[in-house]
Amino acid sequence: MGEGHPECPQRLTAIDDRLLMSGVSDILDWREAPQASLTDIELAHGRMHVAGLRGLTDGLREEIEAGGPTHAQIDPDTSLNVYTWDAALRAAGAAIAATDAVMAGELGNAFCSVRPPGHHACRDKAMGFCFLNNVAIAARYALERHGLKRVAIVDFDVHHGNGTENIIAGDQRILMVSFFQHPFYPEGGARSHASNLVNLPVPAYTKGPQIRELIETHWLPRLEAYKPEMVFISAGFDAHRADDMGQMGLVEADYAWITQRIKDVAQRYAQGRIVSCLEGGYNLEALALSVEAHIRVLADL
Repeated sequence: MGEGHPECPQRLTAIDDRLLMSGVSDILDWREAPQASLTDIELAHGRMHVAGLRGLTDGLREEIEAGGPTHAQIDPDTSLNVYTWDAALRAAGAAIAATDAVMAGELGNAFCSVRPPGHHACRDKAMGFCFLNNVAIAARYALERHGLKRVAIVDFDVHHGNGTENIIAGDQRILMVSFFQHPFYPEGGARSHASNLVNLPVPAYTKGPQIRELIETHWLPRLEAYKPEMVFISAGFDAHRADDMGQMGLVEADYAWITQRIKDVAQRYAQGRIVSCLEGGYNLEALALSVEAHIRVLADL
């Protein structure tokens, strides 16, 4: 994104370093992320959106060769460089490959440590640091390529997953449950009231106990009734109390608790099948510790 931007390469380095220092890294099955095919991306995105990102990348490359700028601005917060398209293909490809591995029984569940994030990417629009909607692509892939009938998306990022909502609202094969700080970015928060969405807007400074109560009261009954055959997680960790990107008050223990509740549902109805994809989280220490807590639950550590 450019120097000084919070969505920076150091985010993934911090996660890797923490998993290595804690010893968690030693028991994980690490896999490289392949590129997603355009056919699979278009399960969630319009063809013109995909072509536009590719064209913008090609044009930027030509400008750089002529001594022009190194970034193309998508919106005030989001810019693209010549490597962004490949990174976005691999972020989506990680979610797809994880879906294949979990469906095949090679992995019980998976966490995709990827950049760029995805849950603000709409069907035909990049925004909010996001270009391709990794979780929405993977959820549609599970339905279309693996023949599942019902999947769930759980989004606990501090920001509303407007892009995911834009793509899946009204698709009864996908149940999306989320909480998010409101009012906050993106403007308007949840815009759809489709019956397959459980949106829980919460005010700034909401802490873990209140979030746990909302999950017990609103998320879990809907998930239990829906009986998803696979669960996808938009795992944003910017609702952490140390993260300046938001003003919520979660801590690592809350992320572990949320992950366990999701895992319980997946074990009852989905043979434990979970694919979690990194979204937000911009305080490097809080991000790394929260991801460790998330993975420890997923991996039964």
